[in-house]
Amino acid sequence: MESWLQSVSGKAANGQRLDVATIGTSQRGQPLLALLAAQGQSTQATSLNNNGKPTVLLVGQQHGDEPASAEALLAITRELGQGGLLSPLLQQINVIIVPRANPDGAQTASTLTADGTDLAHDHLTLSTPEAQALAKLARNYRPAVVIDLQEFAAGGSFLQRFEAVQRYDTLLQPAATANGHEFVNKAAREWITDPMRNALSQSEISSDWYYETSTQANDKTLSMASIAPNSLSNASSLKNAASVLVSSRGSDLGRLHIQRRVHSLVTAVNSALRSAAAKAKNLNQVESFVARDIASQACRGTVVVQAQKTPEQRNISMFQANSGQELQARVDWNSSLTLKSSQTRPRPCGYWISGESSQAVERLRMLGIQVAQIAEPGQMLADSYQSQQTGGFVLTRGSIDTPAGSYYISLNQAKANLAVAALEPDTQYNYLYKHLITMPSDIARVVTAPSVVFEEEAE
Repeated sequence: MESWLQSVSGKAANGQRLDVATIGTSQRGQPLLALLAAQGQSTQATSLNNNGKPTVLLVGQQHGDEPASAEALLAITRELGQGGLLSPLLQQINVIIVPRANPDGAQTASTLTADGTDLAHDHLTLSTPEAQALAKLARNYRPAVVIDLQEFAAGGSFLQRFEAVQRYDTLLQPAATANGHEFVNKAAREWITDPMRNALSQSEISSDWYYETSTQANDKTLSMASIAPNSLSNASSLKNAASVLVSSRGSDLGRLHIQRRVHSLVTAVNSALRSAAAKAKNLNQVESFVARDIASQACRGTVVVQAQKTPEQRNISMFQANSGQELQARVDWNSSLTLKSSQTRPRPCGYWISGESSQAVERLRMLGIQVAQIAEPGQMLADSYQSQQTGGFVLTRGSIDTPAGSYYISLNQAKANLAVAALEPDTQYNYLYKHLITMPSDIARVVTAPSVVFEEEAE
């Protein structure tokens, strides 16, 4: 991997640069590598962020047993080099490629990281160095488009449920999570996903919306990907990037049919890059507007604490296992394309967290969320969380003491909705549930703009 990337780096023309960067280290000490491609003299974050072009982030092999995603991105790196088919696109966009996000898992053909974490769902609490490296990369380079390349099983539980194997070459899903901005969602679906489906179809590669089987053995319901904000695409969406999950058929096939799997993903990525280049000005406009719009909503309106997929029915194509015959099945379907709010609260002005919650602060800052430290003791009007024996929380409003050294996260910022996902304590992925914040008394929802003295935010 490293030698391939090094061989590609530097092979650019017309003022373009391809540089290899080590963005972190895996749990077993392997380098986490990225290829940075841009027009100009430098691929440093300040240079790319100021060149007026949107950045596209491509990530592969979060699951170590999904090799086609990494192979596809290596093919893309070659096409960004001198004489490559994608090289002209660097006049409109910057591209960052992380071909193998989980090198330890790739080495052992394991889904998980070395400590048993599913990296694909560690993009909110950032418990692994691999997720932290990706978060800091996104924080520094601020991608406007994020494409997460994965693979799904051809047989597995689908075979057990339906006595059939998967029909589709690729499954796609634009990001879908509570509080995602409608303009970002629309950009992901209309500017990236829809053209991608057309490009796949024109190449005679079949596709459908992403789906998974139920965890219940006898349940034939199919559900689109998780709407939790801890996946790469959903967390990126809350950072206001148009984000799409692209999955090829074959995570249970080893390297069988690897060429078709790689070709499917290369075709999808090729489309995403061309779409981003064509919509470069629009992506910049959306990013600018959405950042202002989200920040302006602090202290007013509501936030969605929990949401649900929409139950539907639809037809799915599959291949009968014993004959190979194609057949259609009418299935119960949980759609992520339209979400239903199941719990809401008034949007606070921000969140106070105790000085003992420094680990939570560290993770929030890795995500690019602005956190201010309180310099002098004061008070804030806030809703405090009281745990119920039956589960959940009751809010109690009153004045709280805010000691020096404690923290305030204002929602008057572009990534406010990501802060909401991390800090509202009612789900199984928030910072209180994950013990980054120890007690409900260590966090409160501030309901009026505070008048306290802050330290300068740490870098």
